[in-house]
Amino acid sequence: MAFMKKYLPPILGIFLAYHYYSANEEFRPEMLQGKKVIVTGASKGIGEQMAYHLAKMGAHVVVTARSKETLKKIVSHCQELGAASAHYIAGTMENMTFAEQFVAKAGKLMGGIDMLILNHITNASMSLFSGDIHLVRRSMDVNFLSYVVLSTTALPMLKQSNGSIVVVSSKAGKMASPLIAPYSASKFALDGFFSSLRMEHSVAKINVSITLCILGLINTDTAMKAVSGILNIEASPKEDCALEIIKGGALRQEEVYYDNSVWTALLLGNPGRKVLEFLSLRSYSLDKFIIN
Repeated sequence: MAFMKKYLPPILGIFLAYHYYSANEEFRPEMLQGKKVIVTGASKGIGEQMAYHLAKMGAHVVVTARSKETLKKIVSHCQELGAASAHYIAGTMENMTFAEQFVAKAGKLMGGIDMLILNHITNASMSLFSGDIHLVRRSMDVNFLSYVVLSTTALPMLKQSNGSIVVVSSKAGKMASPLIAPYSASKFALDGFFSSLRMEHSVAKINVSITLCILGLINTDTAMKAVSGILNIEASPKEDCALEIIKGGALRQEEVYYDNSVWTALLLGNPGRKVLEFLSLRSYSLDKFIIN
């Protein structure tokens, strides 16, 4: 108890200061000029907008989604906007072999990878969970497991470039929400896996940043259709959301919160968890991390 009274307030203060002041570091579009970036789920919505922002910044871009014809148009527009180069590779993230091969092909096309932006999800309607195990499995495969496969395959190239992994998640991966149990489970899994991986990178001195992006309701066509008649809240613009995700990755922030409420980052940022994670490392033999 004495330890908590003595050390908890200053530790909490440090984490709060880090949270608020690190977010104010200046972003410059030229940070992405010439960078080699992968964007998944790029045929529409936030992914499409990220591809366009990156193109305007002069990045090399490889996009992927299932629709070959749509990706062709997006790549063409990226070239018009000034991308250093733009390519597409079509396929489904339900296929883990494709996910693995996609990263290898993208890395070969660009000559490496500086930033991996994981954005794709599987389609799912908002409804009470009725025991559909197939939906749970598909959600975990596409929304979570494929992210693990993609990041694992990209990691050797990202280590070479001191690059970044950007994981697009949701408020549903930080708090309980009805009608989306399988989706929510997959998003909670992203937080658990990538936050733990970030801690391993920090201890093992691996200079690959991991940014977890927690999004509220965004005005993509898919999201608006899904919540129609169910949710009555204001959606945030996908164009601005896409830019905030890119900024967070470029600034190597641990978490990005984008929502129409000022309370989201404050309440879900959870400095108490950060303190506990910091203190928990005292119980580990840190030499084990270096050896492995």
